[in-house]
Formats: sequence, structure tokens, C-alpha cells
Amino acid sequence: MTTDLLHIVCPHCHTTNRVEKASLSAAPDCGKCHQPLFNGHPAALDEVAFEKHIARSQVPVLVDFWAPWCGPCRMMAPAFEQAAKELEPAMRLAKVNTEEAQQLGARLNIRSIPTLALFVDGREVARQPGAMGAADIVRWARSHLA
Repeated sequence: MTTDLLHIVCPHCHTTNRVEKASLSAAPDCGKCHQPLFNGHPAALDEVAFEKHIARSQVPVLVDFWAPWCGPCRMMAPAFEQAAKELEPAMRLAKVNTEEAQQLGARLNIRSIPTLALFVDGREVARQPGAMGAADIVRWARSHLA
């Protein structure tokens, strides 16, 4: 594989695609399901999909750990959605419902929600508990990639 190619996991069918770096901004589609690889919306991930995105994506993955009963989580959801429009395709934004993925939340030691975690090359590089606005999410995520 050349350095001009990146592995990008599809947010729809979770197939790993090879995409040229230069074509990331040209809205590439998945080779299997033909859906856009980046659509400006966070991907909803279960435990299996989370593992695949973290292990195989060669773009950073910013994950919002949340639950439907959490008021601050629901308040932050539109801000996270807005951040996806600004940060993609430089990184994948994803949401993990900790009610449905309890083992994952326990394994990652998610103690409060919402919690943002940034993963690069398969490992967590930064974590931020608490609700944030869109501009703060974007600033925080970019600051940990500099």
C-alpha cells in the first residue's frame, strides 16, 4: 500500500475502503454499498463497528459516548452534528450509546457521559468529559492532532 492511500471504514456497511488522500475532499463512496464515506453526520456505532473503525480507519476517530436518558448528551447532540460537518473528512465522528454498548463503556472506563474520546491509529490519545458546544468540540479535537 502506498502512502497516498488511506483505509477508511464505511459508516454504513463498515467495509474497509482504500481511498487516495487527495480524493478525500471529493466525497468518495464506499466500494461495497456505494454510500458516501463521509456525509457530515456522526456514525452510530455498536461495539463491533466501534472496534472495526478504531482498528482499521487511518483517519482519527472522535467518539461521543452518550445515552438517550442523559440530558446533557441530548443537549450536545446538535453541536456534535455540527462539528461533524466541520471536521469530516479529516476525521470520522461517531456516537456510541453506552446503554447498548455497556461492556465497551466499562472496558474503556467511561465514567460519565457525555464523554468525547479521540482515537488515532487504534489508540486513545485524548478524552474530555462533559457537554461542549460545536466550536469547542472542533477546537478540542484539532488541538489534539497538532
